[in-house]
Amino acid sequence: MGRESLAGRGVRVRLADLVAGLPLSLLRGDDAAEVRGVAYDSRRVRAGDLFLAWRGARHDGHDFVSDALVAGAVGVVVERPEAVSPALPTGIAVLRTDDARSLAGPLSARLHGHPTSRLQLVGVTGTNGKTTTTWLLREVLASMGPVGVIGTVSATVGGQARPSRLTTPEAPDLQALFAEMALSGDRVCAMEVSSVALARRRVEACAFDIAVFTNLTPDHLGPGEHPDFAHYRDSKRRLFATVGRPVPGAPVKKGPTGVAVNIDDPEGEAMAALAAPAVPVLRFGFGTGAQVRAEAVEVDRSGTRFWIRHPGGRQRCSLQLRGRFNAYNALAAFSVGLLCGIDAAEAAAALGRLAGVPGRLEPVPGNQPFTVLVDYAHTPDGLENVLRTAREIARGRVLAVFGCGGDRDRAKRPLMGAIGARLADQVWLTSDNPRSEPPAAIVAEIEAGAHPVAGACYQVEVDRRQAIAAAIAAAEPGDVVVVAGKGHETYQVVGDHTVHFDDRQEAAAALTRLGYR
Repeated sequence: MGRESLAGRGVRVRLADLVAGLPLSLLRGDDAAEVRGVAYDSRRVRAGDLFLAWRGARHDGHDFVSDALVAGAVGVVVERPEAVSPALPTGIAVLRTDDARSLAGPLSARLHGHPTSRLQLVGVTGTNGKTTTTWLLREVLASMGPVGVIGTVSATVGGQARPSRLTTPEAPDLQALFAEMALSGDRVCAMEVSSVALARRRVEACAFDIAVFTNLTPDHLGPGEHPDFAHYRDSKRRLFATVGRPVPGAPVKKGPTGVAVNIDDPEGEAMAALAAPAVPVLRFGFGTGAQVRAEAVEVDRSGTRFWIRHPGGRQRCSLQLRGRFNAYNALAAFSVGLLCGIDAAEAAAALGRLAGVPGRLEPVPGNQPFTVLVDYAHTPDGLENVLRTAREIARGRVLAVFGCGGDRDRAKRPLMGAIGARLADQVWLTSDNPRSEPPAAIVAEIEAGAHPVAGACYQVEVDRRQAIAAAIAAAEPGDVVVVAGKGHETYQVVGDHTVHFDDRQEAAAALTRLGYR
């Protein structure tokens, strides 16, 4: 997929200058050519690009070098020189490196003049809560100037949102986004930093000022992602070691730095310990070890209310977002506000301005006497948080629809089955992005966790559309129906095909058929 170009193609840098000092060797060709872009997908190469060839999860970029050259690439960076035909046109530069992917960030950052040196860059990592935290940060940090956001739901640049394909884009696309933010007048960027992005070096050459840790539970384990939990955890840790440290060749930044960590999570202190000695650390949570602490938390249908105790005193916070887990997200954003010098009362008021986040406990409107919520929860911890919140706001039963993705961590399937059976009154086990696996086989592994739960009440309905419809048809006044797993997503991945599917639309259609819309 992607390539740089979002910030325009007026930039030209001589290849020799672009690669100077990087672990690259010129094998042949002309390094005096002018480079106008950095690309890693041959289908999106344009004239003047430098094409980086690396082995991906499904394809090897070396197989597409000739396509990139036909499209106008002025040079190629390879890990396997033998993959490049000796009959290349005269002058085409061929450079060799051991790890082309790791150079995508430094090359793209240089091409765009190190755009993160012109932004206050806040990175948020963790298993759950990243999206909501960045949206809350947009409200809290607005007093510092226009705020750009990069994340799972969308990327907002210059106040305009656009769809996201990856939580954290590949390095050339990411640096182009930063450049466009700086050009559009954004002063701050709040971005989600995924574990895969950290492991694959997408955020190399990003000058992070502040890093946030939300929580850590097993996720993204399996082929093409992380081989085990330790690899997943260690990938997250990389972010905190970069905060406040200069990027080679980039202007030195002078703004506030800091780290904010959820100290209630067992990994919180380890993340904090990675910060440089001069970088301030704020620990947030519900426990007594937190410097920024939530007290007297109340959750109901209208939102979440609590007091925030912090080093400067005590502040009342009223969120429109429901759930105790959203109090954690708010504490994270509040802590960043304090690190940036924002007044505590102003930060708390800003938290209350966010009305909602797409696909995060998003209500499906209608005149039905029960509540329908769509949420992205696709991990055991996420599902438990959402179902506990549903129980807090329900006046009747909690009904749940969920599945698990194919070609991903199989260990979480029975865990989620047990959580659903334990915390919901009735559950529909169904399909959720089965990819190459048979949907029924995935559901059977979820059911293996649900079946032993005493009093479990569940049904297997592999067809997700039918499962959503059945749950809504079964709802009675005061009930809460939770459709979990996909949230804002508008597709299902079945085999090699991606088909349109939106839980919100399906729930709305079911309500319409019942006469509630």
